[in-house]
Amino acid sequence: MSLAPEPIKVFPAYARLGIPGAVPECFVREGVYRALLHAARQLPDGTGMVVLDGWRPWRVQQYLFDTLHEAIHHHHPELDDDELMVRTREFVSLPSRDPRAPSPHLTGGAVDVTLCDADGMPLNMGTQFDEALPASHTDYFETLASLSSAQRQARNNRRLLYHVMQKAGFTNLPSEWWHYDYGDQLWAHYSGGGAARYGPAELDTIENRWRRQLG
Repeated sequence: MSLAPEPIKVFPAYARLGIPGAVPECFVREGVYRALLHAARQLPDGTGMVVLDGWRPWRVQQYLFDTLHEAIHHHHPELDDDELMVRTREFVSLPSRDPRAPSPHLTGGAVDVTLCDADGMPLNMGTQFDEALPASHTDYFETLASLSSAQRQARNNRRLLYHVMQKAGFTNLPSEWWHYDYGDQLWAHYSGGGAARYGPAELDTIENRWRRQLG
């Protein structure tokens, strides 16, 4: 299901960045969409939700993984292969279509979100979307002994996003304040909800539809 423009704003970040294979829209499962609507409606007046990414083609997942892997290797040549893999997977899942362990965004159950003000301007969340830094960990500002005014603002904004998403049934990936899951394997793991509801998915096309109908 394609996300409607209201009450959720959509900014397909990877397409805007020109990443190969990125789709110029944000797609999620119907259950995810309804949960997002519930979360967005719990936000205080003057605060909105922006979806940055949802379902992701395998090609995009591979590109992101390879790009981050190479960047970390460039800046930390001392890391061995295992350490490099751990650092990369902290922020980008291993590209996988395996039904037993698909990349979360390939299922349509993972979604990247942030908050905005009444004019659609992004709120201060402490880091930019997709920054591969310790400060991107959801609880980063909770661990600091003292906070500047800007850091306190970012902490409060993360708390707000976390609580409305959690109440709507989402779980958060601890290493990314923007990443939430509903129905995929990460959701099953962090919620203790048993088996995942969603496996790998592809966008439906008229060709696939005809093949099903005529097969």
